[in-house]
Amino acid sequence: MEKRTDLAMETRESFPQNHVEIQGVLLEKKECLDGRALITTVKIQDEAGSKAMRKPIGTYVTVESPLMRDGDFEEREPLLLCICGQLEKMIQGMKQKSVLIIGLGNREVTSDSLGPKMTDALFITRHFKQEFGNTFLEENQYGCVSAIAPGVMAQTGIETGELLEGVVRQTKPDLVIAVDALAARSVSRLCTTIQITDTGIAPGAGVGNRRKELNEKNLGVPVVAIGVPTVVDAGTIIGDHLEHVLQKQGYSEDEIERFINEIMGEETEKVMVTPKDIDCSVSQISEDLAHILNHCFQKRDNL
Repeated sequence: MEKRTDLAMETRESFPQNHVEIQGVLLEKKECLDGRALITTVKIQDEAGSKAMRKPIGTYVTVESPLMRDGDFEEREPLLLCICGQLEKMIQGMKQKSVLIIGLGNREVTSDSLGPKMTDALFITRHFKQEFGNTFLEENQYGCVSAIAPGVMAQTGIETGELLEGVVRQTKPDLVIAVDALAARSVSRLCTTIQITDTGIAPGAGVGNRRKELNEKNLGVPVVAIGVPTVVDAGTIIGDHLEHVLQKQGYSEDEIERFINEIMGEETEKVMVTPKDIDCSVSQISEDLAHILNHCFQKRDNL
């Protein structure tokens, strides 16, 4: 049974030889905030690594911390600054350029509304440049930021990739940042983990509805993707739990695999599980992501 996840770190953890080096894949872990956050960097360096991980060549940075869901803003602020630092490393000086931020997802579905809600809290400045010129932006230390929440194909009848190709062609940003909800393998990582990658993103991939990829090849500009897992595949939860129980009882890997494959039906492939407080979590995390992006591109001293 395939265990669905959008997190590169979980894909790396799924290998039986988890503590053995995989050709073409580098793994680095470090703690920050006195152990309250863990930063995992997965670098896929070549085609061999890409084939093994089934992900594009590039860098995947994951920050995990319970602070993403717990505490007030003052408690979360050091974590948000840490995430901002990781994003700035990823964009490598691009924050002086114009940026288009895309909020992917369906606003009408709570667990998929992270991207659109994030765009609501962004500080948009591209129109200042058109109205008052570059001097105004420089004097006020504003970046040139535009944003769009394109919805989903069921709402618009337009492929998200097609729509964004037109937007990028007309607005000519130097960088695109795509924000979306992801699927995780582990329940403990729901709404407590953020992944930043320079490989772009395939909208809908987390729920098995993969659309045209948003990446530099298709859009013509660098694409950084930011994602937070909000759902877990039901089959993954069932499979992991059964595997744990059967291992304790002494069954072999082949026996466990056969048993799980026999009891899994098509019904489990269509069910995604999300936390009961997902509405509160999505509202908070979407605002936090907007704070991070505002801080990175608007040169403000605090969040």
